[in-house]
Amino acid sequence: MINLEVQTHIAAPPEVCFDLARDVDFHARSLAHTGERVTHRPEHSLLELGDEVEFEGRHLGVRQRLRARIVSFEKPHQFRDVMVRGAFRSFAHDHIFEPSASGTLMRDRLQFAAPLWPLGLAVERAVLRPYLARLIAARGREIKNAAEQTSSV
Repeated sequence: MINLEVQTHIAAPPEVCFDLARDVDFHARSLAHTGERVTHRPEHSLLELGDEVEFEGRHLGVRQRLRARIVSFEKPHQFRDVMVRGAFRSFAHDHIFEPSASGTLMRDRLQFAAPLWPLGLAVERAVLRPYLARLIAARGREIKNAAEQTSSV
């Protein structure tokens, strides 16, 4: 199992960053380079406790689907989604938003495990960890750009 944290400093209030991070439509746009699209969603765009959402996109050359459920939600401080269906053995993502002097420190904490242990362990370290770190950092930059364009701290 791998633990990964990516931090993004954003010159916008936590409320703005929080809402962008839980916006289903923004998620798909922010990962457009992967062909990300929503295949299952609630009727509303902003995810809430108990909501399930499913995305499909091309990752590492393979079309993947991942369905996640929001299992923890404390607006505008944090929410957690966990995989309920997908290629991982397990996958959890904590989205944390802390006020800072310059606006918000956004922390993305991932905990994941690949299938097919022990081969999966090597894949986690050599392939998945660096790929997901880049993917989450890129998404963080998209949230940062959008948040900073729409607000001033």
